[in-house]
Amino acid sequence: MRVIVRSPELHPIALSAEERLVFGRAPHRGGRRPGRYAVAVPGCGPYVSRVLGDVLVEPAGVRLTWRGTNEAMLSSLFDAPGGARRVTLVDGMSVVLDEGKNELVVFAGLEAGGGPPKDLTLTFVVSGAERTRELTELSGSDLPVPEAAVATAEAPEVLGRYSKVWYVALALTEPLLAGTDDEQSVPTHQEIHRRIDHWRGGDAWNLADPRRVDEAIKKISRIAFGESLDPYGAARDGRLFNARFAVAKRTAQRRLVTAEDLDEVERAARRRADGR
Repeated sequence: MRVIVRSPELHPIALSAEERLVFGRAPHRGGRRPGRYAVAVPGCGPYVSRVLGDVLVEPAGVRLTWRGTNEAMLSSLFDAPGGARRVTLVDGMSVVLDEGKNELVVFAGLEAGGGPPKDLTLTFVVSGAERTRELTELSGSDLPVPEAAVATAEAPEVLGRYSKVWYVALALTEPLLAGTDDEQSVPTHQEIHRRIDHWRGGDAWNLADPRRVDEAIKKISRIAFGESLDPYGAARDGRLFNARFAVAKRTAQRRLVTAEDLDEVERAARRRADGR
């Protein structure tokens, strides 16, 4: 087995059987050991975990274990069984990479020269071929020194739980969280208002006004995408095409709201209706 790790921020790295790569903002080396490499990804924001994950090449496959508090999306692009798959990675999760190309996106993982953060992308290409010599391998002296004294800072803005914007995000993404992954299922302003009114027992703030729903969706978009990628933020001619579906999808991918959140508000609404 062989895996090649690529990123715009890194020189390509080739790993073969029994070799391990630990990566993040400032990964601990854990001492020099044969076959173990620790690589600090340049440009990571101070809120990115020192250790994001590690990749181990085993005889039967390549295993990625996620160690970061930052969430990420793993997508298999080529030869995944049954077609491409998407997995949201959380701390402690371990997955076997599919044969072919696997793309890892750490949301808002990179600083952008004082501007809003950008996504950090790494690609893992897995094959059964023997290691080639076309890539420069990292020796111990080439590894960046970890910034062990630098603490992890606060993450970028998130949705305030149980806030008006949080409820709008939940109503907007409800079809995706419930498994109806269809552009036609993006809720209307009226549907968003009715769902929140139901969940909160008749108290839906001022969301009967479509302008207030739009304002909340634009706030969600800035948090979900960051200012540099916000589909509502850039100047455009004409109307945005499917922007609300893009916001809903990104919000679900980043787990700003979750299926567990949806279950919670539904249970609360049922208890209220039952008088408990």
